[in-house]
Amino acid sequence: MSAPTGSSRADHQQLRRFGIWRKNGGSLETADARLLETPPSSDFTHTDPWRVMRIQSEFVQGFDALAEIGPAISVFGSARTKVDSPYYATGVDVGRRLVEAGVAVITGGGPGSMEAANRGAAEAGGLSIGLGIELPFEQGMNEWVGLGVDFRYFFARKTMFVKYAQGFVVLPGGLGTLDELFEAMVLVQTSKVSHFPIVLIDKTFWGPLLDWIKDTMIAQGLVSPGDLDIISVVDTAEEAVERVMAGKAGGTAASREG
Repeated sequence: MSAPTGSSRADHQQLRRFGIWRKNGGSLETADARLLETPPSSDFTHTDPWRVMRIQSEFVQGFDALAEIGPAISVFGSARTKVDSPYYATGVDVGRRLVEAGVAVITGGGPGSMEAANRGAAEAGGLSIGLGIELPFEQGMNEWVGLGVDFRYFFARKTMFVKYAQGFVVLPGGLGTLDELFEAMVLVQTSKVSHFPIVLIDKTFWGPLLDWIKDTMIAQGLVSPGDLDIISVVDTAEEAVERVMAGKAGGTAASREG
């Protein structure tokens, strides 16, 4: 299937002026976002109270855009993954299988493995969601995102990944992927979320990290042995989707705190 053609990149940029956009038109900007994006004439925009209002607007637009998406799984992985990489092919397979299992796919909306999962979801005819972040070195929202929300603040964006998903699938990645992985593990460890499966793909890639946690952190009593049970490690997209779908049973986004 060819790339979605409902709107051009220029259309995306126009719709994203208010932080939220939907492919094929249907802008979802909120009155709050429009008001706060209007350039005021005073220096108030450089104060902390103004920043609080901008932060509030990000939560408002995220909640507004994602409240009705239904069951979803967040997929993480490196923005640097190449299209000819096996990880990219796995990401496409994961996205497709998740849609076939009846859930939407949420990614960071960028290139690499995120693009792959969005592509698999879009090609399967499912809801392909991207939660973007303003960064100086990434390319913005990939073309396979059907519903996108742009964020300035990592913490607002990361809240959406957990609040509106019933689990994580994690492909090999870098520091950003590790950040999202460990934050999710802490939320499960501290019972801030329940029924929240976290599945890592590629035992060879993740094995050394898990060995270090076991042989160093657990051995020194810094982590409980049972904390490693928070995650599962598999080698294929098929296994990952089976595990995450089995683990999400009984849990819903609405049942979580916050």
